Amino acid sequence: MSVRIRLKRFGAKARPFYRIVVMDSRSARDSKTIDELGYYHPIETEDKQLLINETKVRDWLSKGALPSDTVKSLLNKKGIQLG
Repeated sequence: MSVRIRLKRFGAKARPFYRIVVMDSRSARDSKTIDELGYYHPIETEDKQLLINETKVRDWLSKGALPSDTVKSLLNKKGIQLG
């Protein structure tokens, strides 16, 4: 089973809200998650847009979880270095 760190969409139409989650790469976007690592709210102000639990992210990366391209850019934005 390959595990990915990716976004799970919530919110209304034209008002997106995403949770950063760990889930099986074969599962659908909004299906059951293994763990939640934070959230991304693109409509909010810059200081409230992104919250990531850095210790959980580092733990999952050490276990071999691969971040999606979008999550990778969010981690870089937050200052979390990969690898």
